[in-house]
Amino acid sequence: MTKYVFVTGGVVSSLGKGIAAASLAAILESRGIRVTNIKLDPYINVDPGTMSPFQHGEV
Repeated sequence: MTKYVFVTGGVVSSLGKGIAAASLAAILESRGIRVTNIKLDPYINVDPGTMSPFQHGEV
């Protein structure tokens, strides 16, 4: 049976969420659970590289 874990948050940086997700995956894999990490960028039809840091919450 497939189960999903979503790591979300507006306060923690993308790097922090990535580290948290990778750490959780490492713990689960050490217990013999098969894990696949997928990063999903929620911007639709927008390039976040051209947005102001204030617009997408970096500041």
